[in-house]
Amino acid sequence: MHSSGSGRLSSPVAEQTRIGNRPNSLVLARLVARDFRNFAQLDVTVPAGGIAIIGENGHGKTNLLEAVAYLSLLRSLRGARDADVVRFGASVFHIRAELEQTPSLASVSVGYDRATKRKRAMLDGVEQARLTAALGALPSVCFSPADVSLVAGGPGERRRFLDVALAISSRRYLHALQQFRAALLRRNAELRVAQREGARAGGAHDARVSVWEPALAEHGAIVTAMRQAFVRRHSDRFSQIADAIGERLPVSMRYVAGTSATVHSTFDVVDAEQQRASLSAALSQQRPQEMRRGITLVGPHRDELQLLLGGRELRTFGSAGQQRSAAIALRLLELATLREAIGETPLLLLDDPFAELDAGRAARVLSLLEQSGVGQVLLAVPRVEDIPAAFTRLERRTMRDGELA
Repeated sequence: MHSSGSGRLSSPVAEQTRIGNRPNSLVLARLVARDFRNFAQLDVTVPAGGIAIIGENGHGKTNLLEAVAYLSLLRSLRGARDADVVRFGASVFHIRAELEQTPSLASVSVGYDRATKRKRAMLDGVEQARLTAALGALPSVCFSPADVSLVAGGPGERRRFLDVALAISSRRYLHALQQFRAALLRRNAELRVAQREGARAGGAHDARVSVWEPALAEHGAIVTAMRQAFVRRHSDRFSQIADAIGERLPVSMRYVAGTSATVHSTFDVVDAEQQRASLSAALSQQRPQEMRRGITLVGPHRDELQLLLGGRELRTFGSAGQQRSAAIALRLLELATLREAIGETPLLLLDDPFAELDAGRAARVLSLLEQSGVGQVLLAVPRVEDIPAAFTRLERRTMRDGELA
């Protein structure tokens, strides 16, 4: 793992996917959550192999997985606002994980105060000056039936998937994304002022809008180029995973940028300069229309990761089962690429992941997980009989009203 100044996440390692030849597995030894969701005080010791949490819906088993995932994403994996995951009647939540088999990090914790809206992250008890120093501190990948939104939902869902995968595995991407979003926020604010005042291109408003465009072009080009490189690098693997799950029609993915630039990239080598020039020209060209509409219309925040089934968009033409299989393929791809980037097997969070799959596809997904090398597993299911055969070895605990028995 890393301390606040470590570059561990930016140093990819060679692919290792076979059982017996995989990177070391991260081990969560203890999880403590206070006033998070429905947990007043949760304190659970986790065996090295993992744990199976059994309980009816609404009692908190998914909340436990969310607490673990929060220590990687620094936000709710379900998209909830920080204020909304504080337990009802409380003002602060706190989550802490104690780790084993990680030579450079023994604990990670995050706290949030609803009154001050302040979030703090600590690594080995030391508060981090920047929250991003703790991003990915406890890497995990979560599989859930809700993942179908990655395929059936709007473009923002798939952009978020790329952003998470790349930000956790590349500090360069994280920095570019942060800088792009900051410049976009300021440019959009100026565009809204121009819209309200009926400004036209060429005046003082034009200058206040255009001043943010060099930063948008510079950092947005890196974001787009690295997304495109990721998709090009992993598109074949994505297709192979979908095929192995049992999809009969060819499944593929492609990145569609809102500008006309073509990025010449070979795996991790990207040429962002062409993207920068193209985005800069597009921003200048679109500025008059954007001033009328009050919003930036071009850039990576408008790009799309298209998922295709037999050449047609999966979100439109795919069945529920096909969309679910493609979503699982994306998560398997995330698991593999994160493992390669950090040199360790992330925690595997399974939130009743096979509930909507037929027996054949569920068995093939389990087989793919086993082939890729499974580390520690946290499984949440409503009934004992829902535990897949591959995970019957896990210690079982029952969740009821936010408490484990």
